[in-house]
Amino acid sequence: MPTKSSIVTAINSKVGNTPLRAWRIGLTHNLAERKKYWRDTKNQNVSNWTTWEADSLSNAQAIESHFIDKGMTGGAGGDLTPLYTVYVYIF
Repeated sequence: MPTKSSIVTAINSKVGNTPLRAWRIGLTHNLAERKKYWRDTKNQNVSNWTTWEADSLSNAQAIESHFIDKGMTGGAGGDLTPLYTVYVYIF
C-alpha cells in the first residue's frame, strides 16, 4: 500500500508542470460511485482520473489538505470513516 509520501510524489509526477488549479483532488470509500458523480452529475471531464489507496484516513486527509493548500481544487470534508478503505483521487 502506498505511503503518504509516495502518493504525494506520484501526484506531483502526474500533474507535472500543469497548474494545480486545473486539477481536482478528493477522497472516497467508493471509487466507481465518486467517478460517476463527477462525470454524470457534475459533467466533469474525468479522463485523467487517477487513484491511490491510502494507508489511513488521516494520511489521506493530510494529502488532500496539502494539495488544496498549494492551489489544487477540492474541499476537505465528506462522510468518511477510518473503518473502511479510503482512496485519494485526482482528475
